[in-house]
Amino acid sequence: MLFKIIGAFIAVVAFCIMIELPKKYMVQAGLTGMIGWGVYLLVDIIGHRVEIDALISALCIATMSHILARVLKAPVSNFLIPGILPIVPGGSIYRCAYAFINESSYLSTYMNETLKIAGSIALAIFFVDSVFKLHLPKRKN
Repeated sequence: MLFKIIGAFIAVVAFCIMIELPKKYMVQAGLTGMIGWGVYLLVDIIGHRVEIDALISALCIATMSHILARVLKAPVSNFLIPGILPIVPGGSIYRCAYAFINESSYLSTYMNETLKIAGSIALAIFFVDSVFKLHLPKRKN
């Protein structure tokens, strides 16, 4: 499990380099992805379904991203987009496309799994975003 978490950190930092994120935010973005992936793995050990794993992990990642953005005075997307990378359902999307190309009967199963995971991630991001917008003091222009 430790190697998977370290691998997630390396993958997120490599993604940050690829999208040319400012260097001063790379470590924090990597830590966001690493902690999010660790939460995903811990929740998975408990025995929840992948949608629940993705939801709880995305809640953690989105919360960390908003906190880091306020502390470091940076856009939330600097931490959210790279941090969410490890839990994106890439394997499910691949299996869905492969089943579509081969006209497999498993297409609906893979599509269902992909949409549930993506929906869980989107719901978590929306929820945390709404909470932070509700509880922040409004700026005076």
